[in-house]
Amino acid sequence: MNENNTEIPQQSQHGTEIALDVLYPNLADMPLEINSHSCGSNNHKNPNRYKQHGFHFNADNCIACHACESACSEKNDLAPHMAYRRVGAIEGGTYPDVTRINISMACNHCEDPVCLKGCPTRAYTKYLEYGAVLQDPEICFGCGYCTWVCPYNAPQLDTEKGQVQKCNMCIDRLEVGLQPACVDACLGNALDFGVIDEIPQKQQTADLTIPSFTDPSISRPNIRFQLNQSLPDEFHRIDDVPLSYHKENSKENYSDGKMDVSQSSYKIKAKGNPSKITWGLNKLRSREDPLVLFTLISQFVVGAFLFIFLFPLWREPAASLFSFQSHPVTMAGLMLSLIGLQTFALVLSTLHLGKPQYFYRAMNNLRHSWVSREIAAMGGFYGLLTAYSVVNIFPGLIAWLPEFISNPLPALFGWSASLLGPLAIYCMYRCYRIPARPFWDHWHSGGAFFSSGLILGSSIIGLVSATMGLLKDSDTRPLLSLFALFLLFGLIIQRVALYTHLRYLNKKGEEAAVSQMLMIEVFGKTTSARKISSIVLIILALWFSFFPPVSDSGFLVWILMTLLALMHEVIGRALFYVSVVPTTVPRAFFWGNQSFENLARKTGLAQRPQVGVLFEDH
Repeated sequence: MNENNTEIPQQSQHGTEIALDVLYPNLADMPLEINSHSCGSNNHKNPNRYKQHGFHFNADNCIACHACESACSEKNDLAPHMAYRRVGAIEGGTYPDVTRINISMACNHCEDPVCLKGCPTRAYTKYLEYGAVLQDPEICFGCGYCTWVCPYNAPQLDTEKGQVQKCNMCIDRLEVGLQPACVDACLGNALDFGVIDEIPQKQQTADLTIPSFTDPSISRPNIRFQLNQSLPDEFHRIDDVPLSYHKENSKENYSDGKMDVSQSSYKIKAKGNPSKITWGLNKLRSREDPLVLFTLISQFVVGAFLFIFLFPLWREPAASLFSFQSHPVTMAGLMLSLIGLQTFALVLSTLHLGKPQYFYRAMNNLRHSWVSREIAAMGGFYGLLTAYSVVNIFPGLIAWLPEFISNPLPALFGWSASLLGPLAIYCMYRCYRIPARPFWDHWHSGGAFFSSGLILGSSIIGLVSATMGLLKDSDTRPLLSLFALFLLFGLIIQRVALYTHLRYLNKKGEEAAVSQMLMIEVFGKTTSARKISSIVLIILALWFSFFPPVSDSGFLVWILMTLLALMHEVIGRALFYVSVVPTTVPRAFFWGNQSFENLARKTGLAQRPQVGVLFEDH
């Protein structure tokens, strides 16, 4: 430790107590472990063991030698494609007066660790000892949600092992009076470690932020900076994230990622970068493909069930059409289809996990994690949907019960599923309200999810109704007119959400502006085509709502409308996942740079382990 003779501060710059044993006296007896192995010691030599510690980074001294990365990897026996600590850089000024700031970053062991709150398996623990936030890869099942919510990209998803790992503050070294490995290895004396907000020796400042550092209010990170050199008015990243950093005032404060989205900036990109408007269809695939189908199918099933269960209570044509007594075989097939689809969706969601066999751990953190709440609510809806279907398809199963129980039981299951289904979609939406992913952190995400349930539910169940009507030679136009109204309502919600979302992206700037650029340029033609299809769907929904055509022609048009709605939603959900740009600290020109990783895979360079890029991006 690099301790000064000055008095240790009692509060951090975040306004919280540095003495953690005062804040959490009930946690003092918790055993200190790293990856399920005890590393505590009765012979620890640090008198400030129960005070919040953190890294101090002196950007003036960093020479980008990457010795800290190497020492960290060697100490933790990391694979070449993994790195708990990375060194990135930003550059500013013009030749010959060019300024380069190197930034070494690992886990910041935050005061309010969003990774801990988000993790559904409770693989994270914040300890009183040094304030370390530790993660156990053996508990982790590889969902990667902590990598979404962390603003600094500290947790690393090892797609080869199917689990997340991260910096453990070298707790075992601290316990015997040593510095973290990265600090010991630093050649330029740029890294230091100690009680947070205590300025180390040979440093003058301990600032909360530095140009390109993400908003510290998200998780209150325990890292402090020194940067005293004269700075230019603008910085650019050297990795593939198109962000620049502009000086706000004469005090050299910077705002992260203020991106110039004016017409002139597009002209500059057209001269030197591939910025022409494209379809981008080959880029719609991502690691989140299972979630594309899981979310859409789940939202459809919830919407479809609400229409099937609630419509008979509202309109007479639906009462006879969606009746188990009138159409036992058809209704049995319809409900079993919904159960089968939801089963498929839940299985798909496990394919997103690095360790699917441990899917049952998803509900271990109901207290904090919206992922756990989503799985619990969706699982409850699935159970109630199954129970409702079974007691209606096989009424003999409950015939032995007293009438005062057996008679209201189907309705009880139905109403409970009607309440829990929308709650599950709400929990799903809350999973994406992530400050570290500005593209998602807007009510548009909820609008997209609920509108998908309305659009897919009304169009597909409307098609089922039209088919049943044709088979029974009955007029289903009044019912189709009602379905069309709900389809129109869902489309209007979606268009309003998209309009306000685009305004938000433009106003927000930063990574949100990069997402807007992706939608306008890389996926520009796809976005425009989806907008046109939305207009077509609105026109058709209006037509069916007020002037429903005769049965035969209307049936054909409804089929085409349903297929268009399905394609519209699938593409929209794929764009939802591939357009998001997370807040991250700058990376290097090669390592940690997505463009270099893609190039390494394309050219075969990734087949060499020393390159540090997995050949297959799982």
